[in-house]
Amino acid sequence: MSSAPTLTSLAEIAGARIVNAPQAPFEVSFIGLDSQNVEPGGLFAALPGTRVHGASYAFDSGAGAVLTDEEGLAIIQQTSDRRPVLVVDNVRAILGHVAAEVYGHPSKDFTLLGVTGTSGKTTTTYMLERGLTQAGCKVGLIGTTGTKIMGRDVATELTTPEAPTLQALFARMRDEGVTHVVMEVSSHALMLGRVTGAQFDVAGFTNLSQDHLDFHPTMEDYFEAKALFFDPSSDLHAKRSVICVDDSWGQKMAARAEHPVTVATRGEHADVTAELLRIDDTGTQHIRLHTPERQVEFALPMPGAFNVANAALATTLAAQVGVDVAAFVAGLEQAAVPGRMERIDEGQDFVAVVDYAHKPAAVAAVLQTLRGQVDGRIGVAIGAGGDRDSSKRPLMGAEAAKGADFVVVTDDNPRTEDPAAIRAAVLQGARDAETAAEIIEAGSRARAIDALVEWAKPGDAIIVVGKGHEVGQIIGDTKHHFDDREEMRRALRARREKRNA
Repeated sequence: MSSAPTLTSLAEIAGARIVNAPQAPFEVSFIGLDSQNVEPGGLFAALPGTRVHGASYAFDSGAGAVLTDEEGLAIIQQTSDRRPVLVVDNVRAILGHVAAEVYGHPSKDFTLLGVTGTSGKTTTTYMLERGLTQAGCKVGLIGTTGTKIMGRDVATELTTPEAPTLQALFARMRDEGVTHVVMEVSSHALMLGRVTGAQFDVAGFTNLSQDHLDFHPTMEDYFEAKALFFDPSSDLHAKRSVICVDDSWGQKMAARAEHPVTVATRGEHADVTAELLRIDDTGTQHIRLHTPERQVEFALPMPGAFNVANAALATTLAAQVGVDVAAFVAGLEQAAVPGRMERIDEGQDFVAVVDYAHKPAAVAAVLQTLRGQVDGRIGVAIGAGGDRDSSKRPLMGAEAAKGADFVVVTDDNPRTEDPAAIRAAVLQGARDAETAAEIIEAGSRARAIDALVEWAKPGDAIIVVGKGHEVGQIIGDTKHHFDDREEMRRALRARREKRNA
């Protein structure tokens, strides 16, 4: 890595003016958004917040300089602080470029693959990690379930970390010898500049359905946020793109991108098509992938038509960066994703599953998958998050009632909202669907899981949706330990003990 950039060179990149310019060259080797954790001599990026401007914390920071906007400068000048200040119109707009410069543009030193879309991001990135590793690559993974460097867990908080954290993480991966980095890229990350400054070799698109409409005013706005990753006129677009065109949004995205490689599981109007050959009793799917160069067959130990699409997308993304396809799909045969169609087995005579599905389309998809896996009935426990898009709550209930025989409406993460009011909206949607499903309410998520387990008979399938890998439930402002997988195991063991008594 080259020597650290100076404050002057960063000002040129950011188009910033320097207030209280230093007399001697000032080298910057660290940048951060947390005023208390900026290393001495580092650069504190003070952003406007929803309640307080970050510059309000500058005075107590050990940073050697501050990057902020005009409002932040005015706050700093009200104190006796005389440290250098870089002043720009919009900190977020240039933060990624500045952070990339501070850390030596690490994404240039490895192959960077990004995946966006509403559903399937996590699963696709896990498939990529597993397949790339099998093909001999040294892989870093960044996403919803956490961050990994060559299989080791690394603590992070956001699906896509803020730009300074992301660039520092990239630098760490580079320094540890990572050759390929796979990451989920959310619409928030694209809109808020978290991936600005990252140079993606290839971007993948899974699908689009209703989600995040608390952040995006409309589905069209949501689409446009995703399109920043593919539109050649966007500064954020990747060098190459692979787009699943199974839905109309994917077809629209392919029309927006420049020379995309298209993937489909339905029809033949795509560059790469996936054909489902058969499904084992275990849920393992045998798939044939048709590409312009070859056909390849493999077994995917994950159920669901959507996972056929995810596997096809992952394989095509790997092929686009020169990875041997045969070696890659050998890795897919060992793929597993925490909390994604994760089976819980305590020796019971019915299928028990935990899944992250928290959007109407995802709920419909997982229930349809289970329907195709068992001959018996389907039961589901479902809720909806508080302080988030409220319009999808009745839709969640409706999809549950349409896809299952037994629906338990319970709490997800109510946050600061009244849990009963959230449940009422989900219940209303379920009842308005006018299906034959039995619908009950259980405010306690643990009791909802108990109800599912008690209801199940041999040959049935039950599923708890909404939280998947998460190990906490947010009630008010407090996060309580809660793991659907632990609770499912507890309930299954209790049922067994009761029946053996």
